Amino acid sequence: MASSRSLLAAVKPYVEAGPLGALALGMASGTPYTMIAATLTTRLAESGIDKKSVTAFGLALLVYSFKPLWAPLIDRARVPVLAGLIGQRRAWLLVCVIMASAAIAWLGALDPTADIRLFAAAAITVGLAGATLDIVIDAIRIEWLRDDQMGAGSGMTQYGWRLGAYLVGAGALLIAARGGWGLAYLAAPLLFAPALVAAALMGEPQRPPAPPSGKGLAAALRDSIIAPLADFLGRKGAWIVLAFVLVHKLGDTVCQLSVRLFYNDLGFSKDEVAFYDVSLGLVGMLAGIFVGGFLYRRMGLAGSVLLSLVLMAATNAGYALLALIGRDVWALAAVQGFENFASGIGGVTIGAWLALLCDRRFTATQFALLSSAAAILGRAFSSGTAGALIERLGYVDFYWLTTALALPGVLIFAWLWRAGLVLADDRAPA
Repeated sequence: MASSRSLLAAVKPYVEAGPLGALALGMASGTPYTMIAATLTTRLAESGIDKKSVTAFGLALLVYSFKPLWAPLIDRARVPVLAGLIGQRRAWLLVCVIMASAAIAWLGALDPTADIRLFAAAAITVGLAGATLDIVIDAIRIEWLRDDQMGAGSGMTQYGWRLGAYLVGAGALLIAARGGWGLAYLAAPLLFAPALVAAALMGEPQRPPAPPSGKGLAAALRDSIIAPLADFLGRKGAWIVLAFVLVHKLGDTVCQLSVRLFYNDLGFSKDEVAFYDVSLGLVGMLAGIFVGGFLYRRMGLAGSVLLSLVLMAATNAGYALLALIGRDVWALAAVQGFENFASGIGGVTIGAWLALLCDRRFTATQFALLSSAAAILGRAFSSGTAGALIERLGYVDFYWLTTALALPGVLIFAWLWRAGLVLADDRAPA
């Protein structure tokens, strides 16, 4: 009886309205990103595009790192007519879903071998639409959640993101193998539907009013851009926190942007990747998210974040071992399962911390700053040099390099904790 009550208590936070809404929003968030980060890489490699060109398409993901440039628009501007009917946040959500659906359909209709520049332009358009959608989604789900729901909400966001990534990743491969890439891309936007349903049921999120804007361009810039950044950067330890955010995903981002190219070179088929990487990887991710929520409650925020950083660094070494082993589906399953398990833990703990750092008057702007900074160095490094490094070093040494790139984030966070700049509880102001 006691064990049943404990199980119900552990599950209850995940089935409340806010976290369930975060699940639906996460599915939408994962769709455009996966179409570029995974599906596009497979499609280009299959078309015979050289490694340098394939990894250069990571520039389409680099767009996500510039979200803070237009996030203030999402925080302050109202969509004409539509905002008056359904609210500012939900109006932006609908507009962004339409934009992302159109961009994905355009990318699917093009042939990369016919005009690689036009194909690249379409990929960047998907990245731009997906990044804008992410700004809106992050703002809505943080504003839907109470502070005590951030751990569960972060976990459910990760569940949704991975579920969306799984459906669009595995689904696109399976549909493309049978009906062509065009059909696969047309089917992907169906995963936006749960987010729209959740928004309709839960309503416009409530948040404190933003400071009133003064008159003129200078006042608008001060209130929409400078005020949110000054609020964050004026806190004690904020610059060290920002340095951590910049480097903590460097190794992981560089590693993951080359994984599908790596699998193609090892000779794995699309069906093998869909099952052993995507499907079994999803199981590892779901387990990691649940364990991440458990660790968050038991170890406190700081302890669980540090553990997740160590595990995420270790996963990169797994790819080096797989490169030594060669084409082996069981080794693929083990390596990808461990990577997804560690990422699930990190997604919950680190995601909850970043969300708690945001002032809800400026949710879209501040979370865009933190989430984009988390991957900008990795995407820039991978897009510019990863392909050349793979050709020069080989996959084994390349993945050992990505393991080393993950260590600065571990060390900086350990220093933050030791210096008392991370509070080991559910409130973690810098």
